[in-house]
Amino acid sequence: MTATFPPSVTSDLAGWNLAWFRLLPTGQAGDELDALRAEVAAQAREMFASSPPSAHPTAAAIRRLFRAAGTDPTRYRPSSEALLRRLLKGDPLPAIHPLVDLNNLLSIRLIVPCCVVDAARVSPPFTLRAGEDNEVMLSMRGEFSLTGRPLLEDDEGPFGTPITDAERVKLTGETSEVWLVAYLPESVTIEPARDTLRELLAAAPVAELTGHS
Repeated sequence: MTATFPPSVTSDLAGWNLAWFRLLPTGQAGDELDALRAEVAAQAREMFASSPPSAHPTAAAIRRLFRAAGTDPTRYRPSSEALLRRLLKGDPLPAIHPLVDLNNLLSIRLIVPCCVVDAARVSPPFTLRAGEDNEVMLSMRGEFSLTGRPLLEDDEGPFGTPITDAERVKLTGETSEVWLVAYLPESVTIEPARDTLRELLAAAPVAELTGHS
């Protein structure tokens, strides 16, 4: 049973502004999404041709929030910076899953970490907090240390960070409802994130946006 949207979130970390979006997959991908990946990648390469992503004010704000939680952002990079660094090296944006691809495109456009979770695999209310010493999560990249990492948890434990997410919330072919969260610094309002997501969906209608925080 899918939980009530938008989720209730208690924050133990100051400075974050989480934007939540409810998406229903349409089953469409194809050429439109391929073209959009190429377009967004080209725009990012042009934008950061003369300065690194870390110099952007939004990226710098995310880095400060990482440090405040206890994480060195040059060692454990925000997922948005990791994506941009790969693009600037010349790597293409991979095709993973239509809504994962949408998530990555939004992350690049906003220059903030974003993640998508299978809504049926989480149970609000959530807590945003820093990971404790020796705390770990089975992530999509294997066992992942949560010590000092900003994280989201539900009653089953941590399920997401602005670096990587838990294996248990990943999207599959059976996923029928998706929640996307953009980890915004408080200097960035939710409205630009919502408008950017709508623009991306207009170009590649891989999902229907049915709710937002």
